Amino acid sequence: MDLILAFELMMLVTSACAALMSGWLWWHSRYQRTLAGLAGFGAMMALWCLGHIFVLHNEPQLGRYLLLANPLMPTFFLHFALRFVEQDQVKAPWLGWARRHIGWLYFLTSLVVLLSWSLDAGDVLQSTALGQVFVFHSYGFLNLLYTVVLGVLAHAVLWYGWRYHQGNKKRSIVAMFLAGGWGLLLATPVVFPSFGLDWFPYPMLLLPSYPVLLVYGVVRYQMLAVNALANRALLWLVMSLLLLLLMALVSSIFGQLGMQALANVPGWQLWLYSSLVLLLTAACYRPVAKLAERLIYPGAILDQLLISTWRQQLGQCQNWTQLSQTAGELLSQTLSQKVQVELAAVVAGEESQLKLRCYMQQGQWQVQLLGWDDMTPGIRLMAEVFGSLLGSSCELLAQSLQLAEAEKQQLSQQHLVEMGALAASMAHELRNPLNIISMASAGVDAELRGHIQQQLKRADRLISDMLVYSGRLQLQYSQIELEPLLQSLLQQFDWQQVQLELRVPAGLMLRADQHRVQQVFLNLFDNANAFLRNQANASLLIEVTQTSEQIQLRVHNNGPALDASLTTELLFRPFISKRSGGSGLGLAIVKRIMDAHQGQISFRTDLGWPVSFELLFPKDTPYV
Repeated sequence: MDLILAFELMMLVTSACAALMSGWLWWHSRYQRTLAGLAGFGAMMALWCLGHIFVLHNEPQLGRYLLLANPLMPTFFLHFALRFVEQDQVKAPWLGWARRHIGWLYFLTSLVVLLSWSLDAGDVLQSTALGQVFVFHSYGFLNLLYTVVLGVLAHAVLWYGWRYHQGNKKRSIVAMFLAGGWGLLLATPVVFPSFGLDWFPYPMLLLPSYPVLLVYGVVRYQMLAVNALANRALLWLVMSLLLLLLMALVSSIFGQLGMQALANVPGWQLWLYSSLVLLLTAACYRPVAKLAERLIYPGAILDQLLISTWRQQLGQCQNWTQLSQTAGELLSQTLSQKVQVELAAVVAGEESQLKLRCYMQQGQWQVQLLGWDDMTPGIRLMAEVFGSLLGSSCELLAQSLQLAEAEKQQLSQQHLVEMGALAASMAHELRNPLNIISMASAGVDAELRGHIQQQLKRADRLISDMLVYSGRLQLQYSQIELEPLLQSLLQQFDWQQVQLELRVPAGLMLRADQHRVQQVFLNLFDNANAFLRNQANASLLIEVTQTSEQIQLRVHNNGPALDASLTTELLFRPFISKRSGGSGLGLAIVKRIMDAHQGQISFRTDLGWPVSFELLFPKDTPYV
């Protein structure tokens, strides 16, 4: 084949490849705006290659315009590099500034191109190697230098991003550097004639590989579509090579079998006919495959838009229940059949229905498909991809909830500190006048003095409760034998005719702060005593049991049932009380002390008693 014709063919193929890649990238830039700059780079490369073709076909003016517009190529690539790098953890201020003012760079580049068109920047000359070539001179070298500077700057931006990015992003940048070096090697011969070297540009015959390798290196780690395209391209290449080998064998075999007419058919005709059959088969494959998919199983197609929709919907979930429901709805809607999604901490047994279970194991979220054995590989792949996205969403949601809980605890701790300071100040200011009132009451009659002293005790108790509730709890753990402790605390109250019963295993030990635990029991007993003393047939039962994980203590009494409006949540709030003369802080203090011990307290009415409080102490309390 004539070398000039080969060069023209390669420029045409490169232009077609670059144009197709540019259109494909522009279409996908709807989902990834970063690709828009790369699409512009591909379009300008297609025009640049057309410029060489126009020069060869005696269209020097049009070819000159297209070749002198080459600074737009690195401008688009620099724009792409800025947007590609300025993501995730790379937030350099100068990157944002450069990206926001990229319009000025486009303006400067356009100005350079217009000046190159209007000034003496290059001509078309005769060449022994190529017939006609474009030669830079005078202002054309400024055009060329500007192009090189922009290319170097774009790769410097990529290098800066390579230092900070990790994983697939870093590998993409390495692939771009390798593709850029390959493209520089292939395109360098274009300047040979400008330096008086009348050599044939053999490296440019491989130029069609440059846009393909560049685009594939950029997006291969980010888009399933480009990997599918690469798979089809590789398949076509292998099939074409096998076709050539088959035609050579057929030509030799036909002659041996006596089919001389077929043996005399030129090999290129056999290859052409077979290629047409291969193209026709490939053209019919997709429609026939889609028809078969719809007839056999109404499945879904896994594409980038679907994955983006999944990621967006899952990322909007605020709690585990919402995430589980949303995931189930998305997968069921996609596959047109019911799929159950479970978020669990452990793996349960196999079940027959379609189920996707996501669970935590060894600090990582794992995905298990249950009941998918009869599904096609494509449907299983879709479920596995969805499971991978769900695992990532679970990790993000867990981190978000942990952060929210930490912030809540920090605000609660700060509030308690402020409240403690306020309570301490109030206690100091209030106790002084209360002491004066107490001393002044010594001179009044006994009955009035008794009323005053009773109210002073009530005020002092309220102050003490405020200090306990608002103060910072610092626990001093020790081993406590429950039975003698409870016996001694019960004896501190005047129970009158109340029947007391204590069921505690002998020798049962509790590891806790003894002073704080006494406060818990005293507050509960005090409340019970206030309601039971004047009631006939009153009884109080304290029963304690233990398991391998916790100690359970229940305090029952047959006093008046609590108001139905006092839910468990309201009952342990401060200043909520139905007891005459109560401060409303007793149960709130109990709740704070139980929380500090990593325990639980709850009010129950399902144990056969009008009033029951259940306390759960963990047995594995940390030694601090």
